[in-house]
Amino acid sequence: MYSLKVLSYFSAAHKLRDYHGKCEVLHGHNWKVEVEIKAKDVGKDGMVVDFKVVKFLLKECLERLDHGYLNEISPFDKENPTSELIARYIFKTLKDKIPPTASLSKVSVWESETACASYWEND
Repeated sequence: MYSLKVLSYFSAAHKLRDYHGKCEVLHGHNWKVEVEIKAKDVGKDGMVVDFKVVKFLLKECLERLDHGYLNEISPFDKENPTSELIARYIFKTLKDKIPPTASLSKVSVWESETACASYWEND
C-alpha cells in the first residue's frame, strides 16, 4: 500500500451551538487540513496521484470556507461547525473527485496546534 498526504489551510469564524463555554461565542481559527490518499500501487509514472491534483482539489473545496462565517455556509447553517463535521464535509466533498487509481483515506482538521479531529470511512 502507498499513502500520500497534502496539507492546506483556511481561516474562518464560527460559534458552536448547544455548547456551554467559550466556544459558544463567535471566534475564529486558522484551520490546518490534512488529506490522506491511499492506493495499492503506483501508476506508470511512479506516483499514486500527482500532488498538484490533490492540492488543487483541496484548495477548491476550502475556497468555500476560507474567510467565511461557517454558521452561515451550508451545511453548517444547519449542522454544528465542529472540527469533526468540518472533516466529514471535506471528506465527502473530495471523495468522488480523487482519480480512480487511488482513494481518499482520511481527512484531519486541526483547529489548533494541539487539537484535531479526523473523518474516514471503512472500505
